[in-house]
Amino acid sequence: MRTFRRYVLAKAGWYLLALLLAMALNFSLPRLIPGNPVTVIVSRTVSGDFPAESLERIYTTYVREFGLDQPVHVQFLTYLAGVLRGDWGTSFMLYPAKVRDLIGQALPWTLALQVPSILVGWLLGNLLGAVAAYTGGRLDTGVLTASLLFSNIPYYGLAIILLYLLAVQLPLFPTGGGYTFGSLPNLSWTFLADAARHHALPFLSLVLVSIGGQAIGMREMALYEVSADYVQYGKMLGLSDRKLIRYVFRNASLPQITGMALSLGTMVAGALVTEM
Repeated sequence: MRTFRRYVLAKAGWYLLALLLAMALNFSLPRLIPGNPVTVIVSRTVSGDFPAESLERIYTTYVREFGLDQPVHVQFLTYLAGVLRGDWGTSFMLYPAKVRDLIGQALPWTLALQVPSILVGWLLGNLLGAVAAYTGGRLDTGVLTASLLFSNIPYYGLAIILLYLLAVQLPLFPTGGGYTFGSLPNLSWTFLADAARHHALPFLSLVLVSIGGQAIGMREMALYEVSADYVQYGKMLGLSDRKLIRYVFRNASLPQITGMALSLGTMVAGALVTEM
C-alpha cells in the first residue's frame, strides 16, 4: 500500500511539474515575439490627426489593463491565478472581448463536430477491422487497401477533396460556415437541418480518416486473436461467425480504447483547419 501511494504521489508530482512547465511556456512565448500588442490595439483604435497626449493616455490605460506595467514574475503569478479561476483575460485581437467568452462561443461547434466523428470513426473502423481480419480473403485485402489510403490522407486534405466534389462540382452541400449566413441559431427543425448540411462534409472527412486508422490497428490486433485457441475451439463447437467476431472484437479492442481516449484528449484543437 505504501509503495502504491508513493507511486501515485510521484506520478501526480510529475504531472503537476509538466503542467507548470506548459503554463510557463504558454506565458513566455507571446512575450518573446517582437512587437507590442498594445501598440497594435491603439493603432486600430485611433486614426487620423489624434492628439499625442490623448494617445499616450490611451496607451497607458491599455498597458495597465493588461498588467504589462508589472514585473514579469508578478505577471506570471497573475496569469496562474487567472487560469485557476477560469479567467483567461482579454483578447488582444478581438479587444475588448473576454477570451473565456470567445472560447464559450466556439467550443460547442468544435465538440459537436469532434465528439461524434471520433466515436463513429472508432466504432465503424474497429468493427470493419475485426470483420476483415476474421473473414480474410478479398474483403480483408480491400479493407486494408482502403484503410491505408484514407489513413494517410490529412483531415484537411480529404476535406478539400470532398468540398470540391460535393460542394463545388456537385452543389449538394454548402462550401463553408456552421449554418446559413444571416440565420440565428435556434432549436427549430429548419435550423437543425441547415446546420446538419453544413456539418456533413467536415464530419465525413474526419470519420473516413479515423475509420482508416482504427481499422488498421484493429485488424492487426484481431489477426492475433483469430489464431488464438479459443477461436478455433469455438469453431469446433459450431459457434456462429457473428458470435466469434464479437469475441474477437471485445478482446482486441482494449488497446483501441486507449487510442480513443487519446483522441478525445486532443479533440478541441485536433482538426482546426478542417473546421475552418
